[in-house]
Amino acid sequence: MGTITDKQMNSKPGKSIWLTEDAPRGCGRFMARILKSGDRLFYFRYTNSQGERVFLPVGNYDQSGKDGLTLREARTKAGELSRLYQAGIRDLREYQEAEEDARKATHEAEMARLRAEREAAEAEKARQAARKTVTELFEHWADIDLKNRKDGGAEVRRLFEKDVLPKIGQLAVEDVKKGHVTEVVDAQLNRGVTRMAKLTLSLIRQMFRFAVDRDLIEYDPTASIRKSKIGGKDVERDRVLNDGEIKALANQIPDAQMLPSTSIAIWIMLTTCCRIGELIKAEWVDVNLKQGAWKIPAENSKNGKPHEIALSSFAVAWFKDLEKLSGDSRWCYPNSSDTGSVCPKSITKQIRDRQLPTGKEPSKGRSSKAQALVLSGGKWTPHDLRRTGATIMTAQGVIPEVAERCLNHTEENKVKRVYQRHSYGPETREAWDLLGAHVRKLFYMGIGN
Repeated sequence: MGTITDKQMNSKPGKSIWLTEDAPRGCGRFMARILKSGDRLFYFRYTNSQGERVFLPVGNYDQSGKDGLTLREARTKAGELSRLYQAGIRDLREYQEAEEDARKATHEAEMARLRAEREAAEAEKARQAARKTVTELFEHWADIDLKNRKDGGAEVRRLFEKDVLPKIGQLAVEDVKKGHVTEVVDAQLNRGVTRMAKLTLSLIRQMFRFAVDRDLIEYDPTASIRKSKIGGKDVERDRVLNDGEIKALANQIPDAQMLPSTSIAIWIMLTTCCRIGELIKAEWVDVNLKQGAWKIPAENSKNGKPHEIALSSFAVAWFKDLEKLSGDSRWCYPNSSDTGSVCPKSITKQIRDRQLPTGKEPSKGRSSKAQALVLSGGKWTPHDLRRTGATIMTAQGVIPEVAERCLNHTEENKVKRVYQRHSYGPETREAWDLLGAHVRKLFYMGIGN
């Protein structure tokens, strides 16, 4: 009995011995055991609730405290157990196991919390790093969807690079608000290009819906923008040139100082009812002047369907003049480097620049013949020539269904589209001949004035 000392703990008895410290009754005892093998162990002895004497291990002895407990550390731990025992806890081993389980559970919960926080931080970091900008979204959209368009998305890219990306290209896609989009279209409205503003909104909306479909964003920021609020409601054009205006056009074109190829384009569009883009992209391999036929391949037509136009003698004459101008080029309207066709806007711009209101001076870079193509019925565009040609056809007795075939319109009635397979070849050729003959008559009447 007494107090256990380091000297006792370091002794080398010839057999295993127990050392016990004095303690009041009911407090349990701090004990040590020195084994013959040299091991030195600390215990706390107590009587459990079943009246059994229990030797509860406290730890092994190491005077330096490096590889075990010092005597003081062991005594302190035994004192903690003694206080628990005095407090009425009789099953200390079970209590310790429960405490250890609780400690482990707490530790595991804390580790799980730290892991969750670390994973959340890493996920947020990755999310921030992966946040696409509008420019990156546009390139993704272009690579998946726009490349399938007939021009490979070139026109949409031109519009975005001019008006959209400079304003919102560096914004993260999920940060774009309705106000950012309206800022883009408002800038276009201020320039007076209302139709382009509407088109821009439509394209931006397509791009953001592409992003929603791929879970890049949760909602489309343009969803609440009403197209009708952008520049007002669209008005469907119904401009048709009358016979008097066609005669006037024949008389005015020579003095309009346009490119000869542009003057020719006006008469070809009027006598074939083609679109400006179809004519500009035409290649000579698709034009047979001997047979009087022009094949428009599917990739050049608006509805993606091939179309063959029977050229009237009047239209053939204009194509022959055009052939002389284009020389050895494969394109009917080659660009300056002969690497492709010219931009359709070049012809549209020449026609528009010669229809300025009376008294309005042309701006720098525009034709001095600012009113050379002004007609009595008001402003006209290349597409109005297509509508005019179709109107002349029906006025000459061509039935509407044949006129629609000449325009390469898709039949809206599904039943007719599926079951009515008559090509109307002879009827459409007659329609184009009637159109060409009527325009020829007006043309010569105009230049004879």
